[in-house]
Amino acid sequence: MTTSSPIAEEHTLHHHSPQCKRRWVILWHLPVRFSHWLIGIGIVALILTGFYIGKPYFMSSGEPSSHFFMGWMRFLHFLSAAVLVAAIIVRVYWLFIGNPYETWRSLVPYRKKDWALMWQVIKKYVLIYPERSPHYLGHNPLQQISYTALYALIIFQILSGFAMYGVATPGGFMHTSFGWINSLLGGIQIVRFLHHVATWIFVIFIPVHIYLTVRADALHREGRVSSMISGGRFVCDHMEYVDDE
Repeated sequence: MTTSSPIAEEHTLHHHSPQCKRRWVILWHLPVRFSHWLIGIGIVALILTGFYIGKPYFMSSGEPSSHFFMGWMRFLHFLSAAVLVAAIIVRVYWLFIGNPYETWRSLVPYRKKDWALMWQVIKKYVLIYPERSPHYLGHNPLQQISYTALYALIIFQILSGFAMYGVATPGGFMHTSFGWINSLLGGIQIVRFLHHVATWIFVIFIPVHIYLTVRADALHREGRVSSMISGGRFVCDHMEYVDDE
């Protein structure tokens, strides 16, 4: 007699039992949701204004003093950076006081079983045996690693941005506080180059993140997109989740 995989069986039930008894699970509190969208908006604004500052691709005719377009781009860039820093501060604070799906543990695959299930998650994303993939209410191990790397990259962008900003006012607060980054990395030009390269990582990450999130909702009806608006989602009682607390 043969037995089927419990995970595969869960997946089958998930897709063939639309009338299953459901329960509401709270995943993301308001500060986490709010900071998520602010971080996204801030990054997009920083990318657009940063590319313009690095290489202006259109400019009004006449003397620069007559339009001040670069000045507005710099202002929007700095304003977006301030919004991003504020949102990151809120998110970091919530890493220590949030629920199990919001704290630092949700961004670090510290459990042995998460590493054991990593390969199954990867195969799910590349469309190999998706029916055997484990189910997570929050972030799966691959997402945990990706988001941790993303937050680290955001912090690097903030610090390197402050370092470049401080060059304009030698002896000022920014230069005194963050000028050591320029020396550590080999000079302002290297810092600017790394800042630019990191920006392209965000350019690649954003569409991939949107695609995978929307795809997961379309295929598995998991409500992940709406959960970042409502704060939670309905799940079937018969489903087993690796991170169900």
